This record gives sequence, C-alpha cells and structure tokens, in this order.
Amino acid sequence: MYAGLGNNPMRKPDWLKVRLPNTAGFKRVKQVLAAYNLHSVCQEARCPNITECFHSGTATFLILGDICTRNCRYCNIRSGIPRGIDEEEPERLAEAVRELDLQYIVITSVTRDDLPDGGAGIFARCVNLLHCENPNCKVEVLIPDLRGKREALDLIIDAQPEVINHNMEVVRPLFTKIRPQGDYDISLEILRRIHEHEGNIASKSGFMIGLGEKWEDILKLINDLADVNCERLTIGQYQQPTRNHWPVRKYYHPDEFAELKQIAYQMGFTSVESGPLVRSSYHAALMK
Repeated sequence: MYAGLGNNPMRKPDWLKVRLPNTAGFKRVKQVLAAYNLHSVCQEARCPNITECFHSGTATFLILGDICTRNCRYCNIRSGIPRGIDEEEPERLAEAVRELDLQYIVITSVTRDDLPDGGAGIFARCVNLLHCENPNCKVEVLIPDLRGKREALDLIIDAQPEVINHNMEVVRPLFTKIRPQGDYDISLEILRRIHEHEGNIASKSGFMIGLGEKWEDILKLINDLADVNCERLTIGQYQQPTRNHWPVRKYYHPDEFAELKQIAYQMGFTSVESGPLVRSSYHAALMK
C-alpha cells in the first residue's frame, strides 16, 4: 500500500459517479468477444463510456495476452511472465470486427519486453488483416514504447494504421515513480518519429491527472507533446483501481479540464478530448 493512502481514499465527486449500463448491444459485444476468445479494454477496465463507444461502432481490443512485463503503479493489469504468442489472434480479431460491423477499432496491448520486437509484428499483422478483410473499418493502435526500438516501430508504421497512439500517461516529475520501467524521453521520441514518417498516419497521446502533479507540470507535458508535433490529445482523471495502487491526490473539476483543452488547442493540437471520464479511446473515431 502506498504512503498517504491509508484506509480513507479520497471520495469521488458526483461527476465521476457513473453506473455501467447493461444493454442488449453491450451484451452482444461481450458474447462475440467470448466466442472469439478476445479481450476488450472497454470491458475489463469497466470503462464508463463503454456503451457510447459500442453504439457508435467503436471498440478497444487488448492483444498479446493479459499479463504485462512491467508494473506501472496506476495500472490494474497483471504483471508477471507472459505466455507465448497466440499466432491466430489477428485472424480472430478480424473475424470479430467483421461480425460486429465496427467502423473504428482501437488495438492496444500489454507491454511485452520479453519479445524481441515488443509485439510490433503482431500489431502489424492485425492492422494488415483488418484493412484487407474489413476495408471500411479504420484502425488506431495504442502501442507500448517497444523499448525505443526504431525497427519495431517501423513495422507498425509500415502497416499504415490511420492513427498511432502512444500514451505519456503521467508528467515528467512523476514518471520514474509511477512508470519505473519506462522512459519519458523515449516516449516523446516515439511520437516524434511517427510525425516525421512520410504518410497520412496521425500521431496521438494521452495522460492522466490527479496523481500529485502541479499545474505547471501539466502545461509542460502538453508543451513537450506539441514540440514533437503530436496531433491528437486525451486528458483524463486518474482513478485508483485498488488500495494497492498509487493514490488519487486530487479530483480535477470539469472546468479545469475545459481550460486544459483550450490550452492544448492554443498550442496547436488538431483534436483534444479533456474531461474527468475521458480515456485514451474516447471519441477516437471523431477526433480529426
């Protein structure tokens, strides 16, 4: 348990109290995921926006297993030694997307430092199959840092997803405490390379606030992302998954998120989603 957490975590404000719906559409997506043995971040993270996204034809899938080689202090995904690669996963993903008739899909993964390419080859296969078998479906990938390997990132870039997202997650002063196996500058360099590569791929990033950062730290992170020509940005409220995770230090008011959104636009971002319930793939299909 982290220092300062104690037995009385901060009480959530009213604007964060959302009940997850259980509609027929939601149940159908769950059934298809189970049938194809696939994982959805929307479902497993109990995202409050799940029904809105599913009804708009958008879903976020988790590939490369459900065990991460890293142990970030905010994340509820299991950490440990992952299993081998499921070579048939890209085909099952493409089939599920076709059955659900999705118009926009976000593919993310656990971090796989055990793999030479960090899983980039599987990402690329997923994108290529989706473009081939579901040509009307646009693809966004939310990738780990791939340990900064240029050749791994190039595999994904060459597959030409419509958007490549790599989340910074937290401000620089908290990065080593909350993401001890990551590197702030490597993450920025990934976003720089995406922008510099020829083609029509949009670069995107996101981060959480409420972990103990200062306002000027937030502005510096937005500025750092603008400096590497990141085009799209999401900013959301951190919510502590369990008592064993990093504690919430502040719940930001919706007006503060609105202010950050305007600041980001002023710094040159083409599309920004900023709000207490915003997640990486929130309104992903609508961001331009």
